[in-house]
Amino acid sequence: MKTEVRTESSRVSSLISGVLVGYAITCIVFIVYSMLITYTSLTEEKTSMVVAATTLASVIVAGFDAARGASTRGWFWGIMAGLAYAIILVVLMAIVMKGLFYDSRTTTILVLSLAGGGLGGVIGINFKK
Repeated sequence: MKTEVRTESSRVSSLISGVLVGYAITCIVFIVYSMLITYTSLTEEKTSMVVAATTLASVIVAGFDAARGASTRGWFWGIMAGLAYAIILVVLMAIVMKGLFYDSRTTTILVLSLAGGGLGGVIGINFKK
């Protein structure tokens, strides 16, 4: 019984770690991109593409990291990491935009997060900690 609790705790810990790593990647990319926009001739017209690519890369890494702590069902743990990433992002967007809006941007974030997390989980289950 104690090994099950420890395993479950390890899975949740890996999930949280994966989401934190995903957000660290997101922050680094966004800071670098904003500095490039500020200090170079780069314009903001590609921002939505950079956000989508960064979100996808971050949730793949989050799913990968979350699934490495599991012994089975890497896709599930990857999707859970993607879902956690998306929920946090939607909540942050609601705070910044002063209200919760469900639009095509929210749908895109959810789809990218779930698909990317699942993909990362499938890859990550094959790499053990």
